[in-house]
Amino acid sequence: MSRVDIAELVGIRTHHPEAVAEAATRRRRRPRLIGDSGRLMIIAADHPARGALAVGDRRLAMANRFDLLERLCLALSRPGVDGVLSTADILDDLLLLGALEDKVVMGSMNRGGLAGAAFELDDRFTGHRAQDLDRLGFDAGKLLLRIDYQDPASLDTLHATARAVDDMAERQLPVFIEPFICHRIDGLLRNDLSAEAVTRSIAIASGLAGTSAYSWLKVPVTDNPDDMAAVMETSTLPAVLLGGEIGDDQHGAYEKWRGALQLPTVQGLVVGRSLLYPVDGDVAGAVDTAVGLL
Repeated sequence: MSRVDIAELVGIRTHHPEAVAEAATRRRRRPRLIGDSGRLMIIAADHPARGALAVGDRRLAMANRFDLLERLCLALSRPGVDGVLSTADILDDLLLLGALEDKVVMGSMNRGGLAGAAFELDDRFTGHRAQDLDRLGFDAGKLLLRIDYQDPASLDTLHATARAVDDMAERQLPVFIEPFICHRIDGLLRNDLSAEAVTRSIAIASGLAGTSAYSWLKVPVTDNPDDMAAVMETSTLPAVLLGGEIGDDQHGAYEKWRGALQLPTVQGLVVGRSLLYPVDGDVAGAVDTAVGLL
């Protein structure tokens, strides 16, 4: 991995903060969300802003920003990688590093539901707003929609999500909705990946806002991958698969993704920690394998 010059990056931020907006203005944008491959491969790195820094049993694996940036720059340089999903702080760094030329840049919109917090399901929009994405010339937004039928805060998140989808559609910007039905088990929030729960989450997400014209889905593979064909019949919205926590079974995750990628509504992958922090440490190899599945 090429080294990120810490002194240079911090120096620019200290003395020339306007350089971020200037870099965004200069950035070469690709003409379409989906490129010549007809598929979408996005590297996700929006976890830190929700306090989710762990990878496997490494509790603070994503805490070293310079290490993360080096991994991201390497991943973005690999053939077939279309772009990145992250929060403003990381995207600003990548802009300054010149790593976002001709890439799909997707801003993460709601990071208020901090991992493990009592208010985790009151997932407020503390990240990019639609007007920020438009002003910076970014290509899409992503939001997380977790619903617990027993938690009243889910209704506030549903309402805020619908209005965010409206704001994005007004600007003709795609928005990727990542829905989950979840439950608290021993006080911890757990996503339900059963076929019925994922089906319900897709149905709810698809119907939000005044139009779905610019809405995409970002969905997990179900506990039983064989259920995905029926689950994905719930909506005609284009969808991408998310990576999620895969543990040590990298090969098993690839096989789950491979099968789901054959479904007609599934257009690609948005994967983060499992590619940036693979068990064997080979970021380039992990990214190349995932691209090969497309």
